[in-house]
Amino acid sequence: MDLATLLGILLGFGFIVGAIVMAPGASLGGFVDYPSMAIVLGGATAAVLVCFPLKTVLAMGRVFKVILFNKSQDISKLIDQLVSLAETARRDGLLALENRLEEIDNPFLALGVQMAVDGIQPEVIEETLRSQMEAIAARHTAGRKILDNYGKFAPAFGMIGTLIGLIIMLGQLNDPEKLGPGMAVALITTLYGAIIANVVFLPAAEKLGFLHDQEMLAMEVIVRGIMAIQSGENPRVVAQKLATFVPSRSRTPVKQAA
Repeated sequence: MDLATLLGILLGFGFIVGAIVMAPGASLGGFVDYPSMAIVLGGATAAVLVCFPLKTVLAMGRVFKVILFNKSQDISKLIDQLVSLAETARRDGLLALENRLEEIDNPFLALGVQMAVDGIQPEVIEETLRSQMEAIAARHTAGRKILDNYGKFAPAFGMIGTLIGLIIMLGQLNDPEKLGPGMAVALITTLYGAIIANVVFLPAAEKLGFLHDQEMLAMEVIVRGIMAIQSGENPRVVAQKLATFVPSRSRTPVKQAA
């Protein structure tokens, strides 16, 4: 589980609730209004359904799963693995890589190695791998757009709820005692919209963008590594080329063949 994401959401709600509890004369129960929740979440969902196909919106469960349970890409270990594969190919030939496919748990890397073993032309391999990168990027973009739109529509429907509450309140001007509570309820919807957008949806969209960048970087390393391995480059050269993708302070010594 991504503790940073979970901790950030919990802290966001925690500080807000804590501020309410510590405020003099404030009651946490006074900030709970189910019709307001329905307007914000229901309205934002309705707007998102207008913007995107139903199938794409229903897939958001997988997007949140990726955000909460993502596995960070260790580029240094990936480079080590590619250099090790380059050593095997240099020493025993490309066909020897077939015996190492079982130890590769990265599907994208396994695809590249299998294509190299099958003797497919380098330009075809690169085109296939980059096409897959583009397809993955398109799926990630769709997920991020949905989160961004939730973050955009939630405050808008919060304002709509506030306007509804104000209209109802103005209809009760003949009873001054109801104006104060009515104004409070009217403003709660705007509060809900702002909280849900800035604590959940917009930060989740940014996290998905960060994860996308990390995955694209790992895939780029794999493409460069596979191309170098197929061309028969010295493992030392492969290591030097791929090391440029890692900050100098994070680079680890890589086992290199003589």
